[in-house]
Amino acid sequence: MHTGVLPHHDRHLLLFERRLPEWLDTIEDVEHRQLLNRFATWHLLHKLRATAVKRPLGPGAVRSARTQLIQAAAFLTWLAERDRTVGECTQADLDAWFAQDATARRVVQAFLRWSMGHQVMPRLKVPTIRTENPTPISQHHRIALIRKIMTSDDLPLMERIAAALILLYAQPIRRLVRLTVHDVQHVGDQVALLLGDPPTPVPEPFTELLLGYIRDGRPNRPGGTLPASDWLFPGRRAGQPMDPATLGRRLTAAGIPTLHGRTATLRQLVLQAPPSVVAEMLGYHTVHTEAVAAQAGGTWKKYAPGDHTR
Repeated sequence: MHTGVLPHHDRHLLLFERRLPEWLDTIEDVEHRQLLNRFATWHLLHKLRATAVKRPLGPGAVRSARTQLIQAAAFLTWLAERDRTVGECTQADLDAWFAQDATARRVVQAFLRWSMGHQVMPRLKVPTIRTENPTPISQHHRIALIRKIMTSDDLPLMERIAAALILLYAQPIRRLVRLTVHDVQHVGDQVALLLGDPPTPVPEPFTELLLGYIRDGRPNRPGGTLPASDWLFPGRRAGQPMDPATLGRRLTAAGIPTLHGRTATLRQLVLQAPPSVVAEMLGYHTVHTEAVAAQAGGTWKKYAPGDHTR
């Protein structure tokens, strides 16, 4: 597909479509298997295919769809153990299901809403489960990590670049692996990252580090990614970026707290600039940055509009 011999088709979508019948064959209950097949075909696959038309699917999207299916099957089995079918499910059953492990079982919400919308089960109230952002590392710890990745040659260059993108720009790993060399704009003496609109400036000394990595620091894997690959973090398969889980493991081994570090970075940024500006430049949704700013005690909303220079 990468060289044009075969027509292009999203690799992760192909894997999900191929493995779905194999997984359904493991469901012993015929009614459960038929219902899960309907949910997978008309809801999960429909969403995956619509997304694949707009942009390449990452492994996270397929992993999430697979987890929703597994949890839906577990819910149906749990109901059967209580001598209930999904059409006989009561509010007490639903509350008991979520009471056992609400956080882990929240992924079944999509299946429940789909079932209610298609009159497969009675209309019940699905418990709302709020999730907070992971506890951020301290600002002192964040600055120390930034200093380490900018000055230490003990870390591999790839890990240093990825860690800098997390600790300076609050980028999640799943978005890092979709970046290409064309997202690094070099005009004159100015270097900017195309994370949102407008592009985000790259400060020194990260500029020199990033340009050096693009020039001769990216991994070249014989028999895997072609040397002409445009991915900022090339993977082992031709035309594919590095798997987010792989990059995450490498950063963890290097001592970079990816999730907690990204939370700390975003919190610090929304305290220094209006959340809407941060959202546009870094590719976040404004609602998310506003919520982070509120949790961090930001006061940008309290500024009155108008000309304050008078």
